[in-house]
Amino acid sequence: MRSPLLNKLSLTCGRRLPVSWLVLCFTSVLVLIAVFGSSFPKSFDYVTVTPVPEIYSNYRRLKEQAAVDYFQLRTVSSGAGRQGELGLCGKERENYVPCYNVTANVLLGFKDGEEFDRHCEVSSQGKFCLVRPPKDYKIPLRWPAGRDVIWTGNVKITKDQFLSSGSITKRMMLLEENQIAFHSQDGLIFDGVKDYSRQIAEMMGLGSDSEFFQAGVRTVLDIGCGFGSFGAHLVSLKLMALCVAAYEATGSQVQIALERGLPAMIGDFISRQLPYPSLSFDMVHCAQCGIVWDKKEGMFLIEFDRLLKPGGFFVITSPISKPPGHATSSKKRSMLTPLAQFTEKICWSLIAQQDETFIWQKTADAYCYSSLKKNEVPLCKEGYDAPYYQTLMPCIIGASSKRWIPIQNKSSSPDLSSVELEVHGKYCVSPEDFFEDLKVWKLALKNYWSLLTPLIFSDHPKRPGDEDPLPPFNMVRNVMDMNAHYGGLNAAFLEEMKSVWVMNVVPVRARNTLPLILDRGFPGVFHDWCEPFPTYPRTYDLLHANGLLSHLTSERCSLVELFVEMDRILRPEGWVVLSDKLGAIELARAHATQVRWDARVIDVQNEDEVSAALAMQETLKNEHGGRGGLLVYIRNGLLK
Repeated sequence: MRSPLLNKLSLTCGRRLPVSWLVLCFTSVLVLIAVFGSSFPKSFDYVTVTPVPEIYSNYRRLKEQAAVDYFQLRTVSSGAGRQGELGLCGKERENYVPCYNVTANVLLGFKDGEEFDRHCEVSSQGKFCLVRPPKDYKIPLRWPAGRDVIWTGNVKITKDQFLSSGSITKRMMLLEENQIAFHSQDGLIFDGVKDYSRQIAEMMGLGSDSEFFQAGVRTVLDIGCGFGSFGAHLVSLKLMALCVAAYEATGSQVQIALERGLPAMIGDFISRQLPYPSLSFDMVHCAQCGIVWDKKEGMFLIEFDRLLKPGGFFVITSPISKPPGHATSSKKRSMLTPLAQFTEKICWSLIAQQDETFIWQKTADAYCYSSLKKNEVPLCKEGYDAPYYQTLMPCIIGASSKRWIPIQNKSSSPDLSSVELEVHGKYCVSPEDFFEDLKVWKLALKNYWSLLTPLIFSDHPKRPGDEDPLPPFNMVRNVMDMNAHYGGLNAAFLEEMKSVWVMNVVPVRARNTLPLILDRGFPGVFHDWCEPFPTYPRTYDLLHANGLLSHLTSERCSLVELFVEMDRILRPEGWVVLSDKLGAIELARAHATQVRWDARVIDVQNEDEVSAALAMQETLKNEHGGRGGLLVYIRNGLLK
């Protein structure tokens, strides 16, 4: 008896068709689908999941069962996938940092050091292009080996520049044929980093530098950090040390520190405030930072006062040669005099001096400011806090902020209590939202980590039925959360004991949660994602953004510019994780094609909220794919 299907076919075609002919037609259709589906460069693989997040332990097997990709159909039907690929920048842009065009700044009349400052308003991108890595670029060694050894081809410093550097730099580094080795025992100051750190602790009245926590010191802003040896030592003590240094075309302190896996960013305050809120750091450290303290009527010290928390420490070291007689003491006095005179006016106390190291402590007494002479250093208006890259202010913030809490009285845990959250106000955070955020990101990180497994081990053979191994704990080191919210991802990384640090970025037009993030002891910064981020190319292993794309579509920003910038700052074999609405993810897929990333969507939670994990990897392929959900992008080639 004929099947209903054959009956329908007979009626449609007008005559009975042989069964073998039908089988042949059906097989041909399957072959055509396979051929055209594999040749389409933007095809996405998918895995359907329940709305409740689960840990993906066997993604590859599920991927092989996937048959239909509805996100591909949505994107193709809308025409979003037909964007042209961007070209490659020339070799001269291998270390390109936007917003720091000194020549253009000079022509526009900037002077007195301001020509070296950040000026995105005069920076012209021109035609978009993708910054390529140097020809001899190599993937950095994993932490902690990468902290002590970096590849010379990855940073812009030549052998001649190294040989012409000072004796301190030479003692800190050993230049080999294709590597720079950093000696953690040697370096920063005369007797080595550990001895220097211990000296600071003893000057503060501590037994050793392991007691910094007892003095309330958890976060350190290291101005002009050299190549990061002091910061590397502080990181080994579980402190957060953020290096900030001016832009340098070659031999950059920030570029080398980031290459070593240390927190760092380009920052200068010749004319503008640094992009951090008031009362952000427990210590500001300045060794050979080259600041002329008696310039601009003390506004450099006022900026440090703004950034320091009550009871915080300002440490300055200025190593000088020691010729016989008076020269040393004369030079010391010339450096100390403007500092000593001005610090008294802003309620700082010199608590110790040894050799060329001086330590001041900011007052924790709110009543000190009421005794200041109004005609010397005025108080800022109540409620004032630092906007984004504003002009240096000639006033001090005083003690009116609810966050005016001495560092010795603050919790050392990143999990703030309900009482500690209250100082940030209900508009910024509610305790219920904060603690729920912690739970969400703990689970989300486990999902992200396991979802990356099949990509990391895709070339490793495994027997049928074997589960994919989890990625190593030190798979990534430098992480940026582009829309950090409360810093929940950072907290999850810490709890999972992953060997990463996170740059927590709060967009300037988003809810201001950066003070809360810094109070948790995490590094963080304000940033406008309509502008390039102040860092060098190839400096981050993983970028994460939750809801950022939807936020930016309502702004004046171009998502093409954003993806070009993400491509610039990601290292080869770096990863991107996006969580956003479906429409934003569809746009992301189109732009990922333009920057030559390969994409696969892994998880669609529902039509409104989509989580996307995008991986970017330097291969010599250019395969694109995707589906609404967790996207995995693989960037095209080493782009040589």
